[in-house]
Amino acid sequence: MPAKSGSDSAQRPSDALPMAMPAVILALTQITGWGAVGVLPVLAKAIATEFGTSLSAVFLGTSAMFVAMGIAAPWAGRAFLRFGTRQVMTAGAALIGLGLCLLALSPNLPLFWGSWALTGLAGAMFLTNSAYAYIAEYAEDRARSLIGTLMLVTGLASSVFWPITTFLDTVVGWRGVVLVYAGTMSLIVCPVVWLGLPARSSLADQATPQSDQRKGPAFVLLVAAIALNTFVTFGVEAMGIQLLQAMGMDLTGAVAVASLLGVFKVGGRVIDLLGGQKWDGLSTAIVSGAMIPMGLGAIWIGGAGYLSVGGYLMLFGAGSGAFAVARATMPLVFFQKADYTAAMATIALPMNLITAMAPPILAALMAGIGAQGVFATLSVLSIAAFLILLQLNRMRRVIAN
Repeated sequence: MPAKSGSDSAQRPSDALPMAMPAVILALTQITGWGAVGVLPVLAKAIATEFGTSLSAVFLGTSAMFVAMGIAAPWAGRAFLRFGTRQVMTAGAALIGLGLCLLALSPNLPLFWGSWALTGLAGAMFLTNSAYAYIAEYAEDRARSLIGTLMLVTGLASSVFWPITTFLDTVVGWRGVVLVYAGTMSLIVCPVVWLGLPARSSLADQATPQSDQRKGPAFVLLVAAIALNTFVTFGVEAMGIQLLQAMGMDLTGAVAVASLLGVFKVGGRVIDLLGGQKWDGLSTAIVSGAMIPMGLGAIWIGGAGYLSVGGYLMLFGAGSGAFAVARATMPLVFFQKADYTAAMATIALPMNLITAMAPPILAALMAGIGAQGVFATLSVLSIAAFLILLQLNRMRRVIAN
């Protein structure tokens, strides 16, 4: 693991800059950003009716967004280093507003999908990874705990914005809702980020030879573990209701279990906070990485019974929530702050592509091998991710010695 330079330690931003206000601004703007782009679960039916198309065609917009985010992520990471994270985030918020404005004005599906792709490009500049990069720049030793707290808060974006979106839809229709959110991103979030987050010069002159590190075996294993568990956790999140119904659970019960899973995920994120200074991101990943296959195995073997569903909720739910924090903080174990930004940008490419691919792949698997076969497959993938995490832990010890 590279050692931090003495001059860097002497100029630690966390010594000079209180993180409380920037952290609050990041939390509020990230909740707003994810709430603004997360409207389809509420609005998809109205959009499909107007365009005379299927729900799956409408939800291709989300896939287009995640694919664009993944493709643009490495470029955004370089922009963070060259221009400064605050500057890129400000431009990203404005571009999300533009993408949503075009979305609200889309006369047909091709332009609808194109607007989502533009929104995804902007999302690579503003959503999630940019906030982590900003925290890594300024907080250093406190970065892991602040990132975990930010994830805990932003996980509430849908809980906050779906009721608001539902209400606005009844008042101004789906196009009006999207225009409201476009204006919010451009006229409120954009200036708040610019004025509220202290600026810093670019980190390009501080970066170490990260290209060599990102070709090393530790980074390859890191990406593999994150990619496998991202496929598992996001796939279950997207297809969980359908999988439970295919196992014999009625719609009401499947929705209830899926909703409870979200609660347990938030609880899982608290696990990382409780670890405090004794744990780093890799420690959280190993604990949560062991819980995920255990939870999947419970429902694979036990079916939709009360005990198996309870084990699934507690183990998979809490484990996947904790792993979401670990996914963002593991690179801090192996990289300095400047390298962290580039590492996360590189990781974002496969992560976003897998996020876009997981639902259709699992839907095809469910049609071919059934719901329990899908849970068995996901269990195997999560076990593979856990074994990779154990190998990373062994490599970490070698590096430390």
